[in-house]
Amino acid sequence: MNELPLLSALVAVPLIGAVVVASIRRENADAARWTALGFSGLVALIAAFVAIGFDYAAGAPWLQFTESYAWVEAWDLNLSWGVDGIALLMVLLTVGLTPIAMLAAWRDLDAVKRSVPAFFALILALEAAMLATFLASNVLLFYFFFEAMLVPMYFLIGSYGTGAKKQYAAVKFFLYSLLGGLFMLVAVIALWVNNGGVFDWQTLVDTEAMADGTLQNWLFLGFFIAFAIKAPFFPFHTWLPDAGGAAPAAVAALLVGVMDKIGTFAILRYCLPLFPDATQTFAPWIIGMSVIGVVYAAFVAIGQTDLKRLVAYTSIAHFGFIGLGIFAFTQASATGAVLYMFNHGLATGLLFIVVGFLAIRRGSAQIADYGGAAKTLPVLAGIFLFAGLASLSLPGTAPFISEFLVLFGAFTGNEPVAVVATLGIILAAAYVIWMYQRTMQGDRNPALDKMPAMKRDLTLREKALVAPLVIAILGFGFFPQPLIDTVEPAVDNTLLFISGEPGDLPAAEGVTNE
Repeated sequence: MNELPLLSALVAVPLIGAVVVASIRRENADAARWTALGFSGLVALIAAFVAIGFDYAAGAPWLQFTESYAWVEAWDLNLSWGVDGIALLMVLLTVGLTPIAMLAAWRDLDAVKRSVPAFFALILALEAAMLATFLASNVLLFYFFFEAMLVPMYFLIGSYGTGAKKQYAAVKFFLYSLLGGLFMLVAVIALWVNNGGVFDWQTLVDTEAMADGTLQNWLFLGFFIAFAIKAPFFPFHTWLPDAGGAAPAAVAALLVGVMDKIGTFAILRYCLPLFPDATQTFAPWIIGMSVIGVVYAAFVAIGQTDLKRLVAYTSIAHFGFIGLGIFAFTQASATGAVLYMFNHGLATGLLFIVVGFLAIRRGSAQIADYGGAAKTLPVLAGIFLFAGLASLSLPGTAPFISEFLVLFGAFTGNEPVAVVATLGIILAAAYVIWMYQRTMQGDRNPALDKMPAMKRDLTLREKALVAPLVIAILGFGFFPQPLIDTVEPAVDNTLLFISGEPGDLPAAEGVTNE
């Protein structure tokens, strides 16, 4: 199985699907929907083959299923792919959430005078770009897709979003991310010059070809700023509430559930191994930013009046926990951070989708427009409560083990920071309970009785698309060991650079096609 170009297929199949779906005539909306869903299912099947063939044992090659194809020979530049345990988890999250997001938006465009084929083609193009960033083992190739994914997301927000400020939100998202990418581009070029024209990640890691002193600090900052904006970390977060509030709920689930994780994934893949000294130099500052982000975003979330903006602010708080876990530099905290990336994608993806169900029925995401909705929407209300409790890391749900490992690992190295971060848990309970109580409990808003849609509980399609997320959140909540076994070897390899003892790291294995 390792001899098959599975990683290339993971990137190519959704790209091909995007072209095929985009070519479907606008009036054939159902054909576009089913074709897009079929391509996303094929991508998920390929990812399943990668997961089955992956070697999870300690001491296994760091990058597996590696492929390399000549791209620009004059610069010794190759199309190089590889996957480790961290990337594998992100790939599985991406291929799992994409068809669910498609199903969530299945009929949402019926009332919008926009092209349905174009919408689903953009979703497939976005999936391809996100998968490519997780799989790229060439720094320039990563940068290319890191920037390319902005295009489909810009149109998904600006053309298919809701609210009067959707264009503003799309432009703000694009410019923030583009600015961060320019910092990274300068750092990529400097890295290439400093290392004799090498872009290949594996070569850079194997030779420990890092810059020294001041230059390494500047290179780290170039990469980190781009990743911190993408994540987003406080204080680079201001684009997310606008983008998350304006995007269709299904698109917001992909934005916050997957795309934002590329920032934290890239910190682990690039910042720590390539710039270990600079990482340790800036770690106290980043931990401080992370803890401030946890508390600040939680307080702001409590004061939100829009459901989608509230969920977006909760995600900023969660990314503070991820940042704390990464830069605490313990195995427990770093493993917890990676699990947080995956489990947050499940929980927040579900929460955004359920909020979307409500907004479509009511025609509004304003909390004040609800009240007592559980009386006629008991199933939707139950899933809404479950998603909210999962987002605050209730024991028995998947995010709990992530948050526990982050705080446990951080506590062993910095007790005061961990104690302050736990305040975010208390605040999370406040904004989740407040959100649920204002929308689902209490006296029923008389305006809801005038809207027939508010009397329709979850349909069979809606139940079918939320069921896998509910099962995964509960399953990994009670049995997280498969996730831990997947990421621990890659986490250990990454932390070796911080400890100053990278030693003989396991080499990549796969097929090289020059």
